[in-house]
Amino acid sequence: MTDLVDLKAFDLTEADLTVWVFKKSQRDVQPVFTGRWVEVTADLASALREAVTNAREAITEIIDYSILAQNHETSALTLGSDETHMALVDAASASPTQNRKVTKLKEIANSDFYALRFAADAGVLTAVRKANSTWRSKGANFRAVFSDEQLDIDERPSFSLDPFFDFFAFDGSVFVSNKPRFESVLSYRLAHAEAFDELKVAPDFAGIFSEVGTIEAFVGTNKIQLRRAIAIREKGHYKDEGFMGRLREHNDAMNLGIGFDDEGRIVPTEETCRNIFQALLDHRLDSRLSNLIYDVQNTETVAGT
Repeated sequence: MTDLVDLKAFDLTEADLTVWVFKKSQRDVQPVFTGRWVEVTADLASALREAVTNAREAITEIIDYSILAQNHETSALTLGSDETHMALVDAASASPTQNRKVTKLKEIANSDFYALRFAADAGVLTAVRKANSTWRSKGANFRAVFSDEQLDIDERPSFSLDPFFDFFAFDGSVFVSNKPRFESVLSYRLAHAEAFDELKVAPDFAGIFSEVGTIEAFVGTNKIQLRRAIAIREKGHYKDEGFMGRLREHNDAMNLGIGFDDEGRIVPTEETCRNIFQALLDHRLDSRLSNLIYDVQNTETVAGT
């Protein structure tokens, strides 16, 4: 995968810039991205180059993307493009032919997101931003401009392009600055729901419970619980007989309150589902320093342990 050095080494000033607007629909479980390119003035192109440059330079650290990982203002989550639907966006923005040029307002209004595509010999760098409310069809709202010492109504169609970007794609990697927007644009959350549907019927997962209906109701369509369920699958502690044995052994000491049947299976209840997830994520930790028990957001193994 491409690293941050490669991303920042891409020459934005000399690359050819094309601005694409996208509308998204759904076909079965596959998103469909319909892209059109729009001509921009030299001044706007210059401002967009500067905005992408500044947004890219603000990233000082990269963190491996995981379901529960979070980044901060100067970091980005990274994952392979092949783990996302980015290839569909790339394919839809590869050829700025005349018949795909925006020529009418309706072709750009109500767009879901826009992508700035920078093409050079070194490859293609794409900066993506989810469209804000100014891209929606105009209703009762109107735009006022200050001119000649007074406010006046401006009836010309206008769209706001933010100087921030939700993610960058370059050379097989995606760099995510805004995780919720990235997941929304590329329908990443939909993949979570599909993965949970597979997980809840998998014998090695369903087999640790007396019944899974309560777990299914607990997760529902909640995006946070879907992420946690997929993180449980990724960690795979439930497949480890030793881990599950220690869970039963230390259940009371860790104040989890989880019930087990005569066969050692977890008996989920509405009240204990949260703690069940904490346990299967290994997020209920006992501090040797403070002698206190904590719930944590994520875990990272310390080198040498």
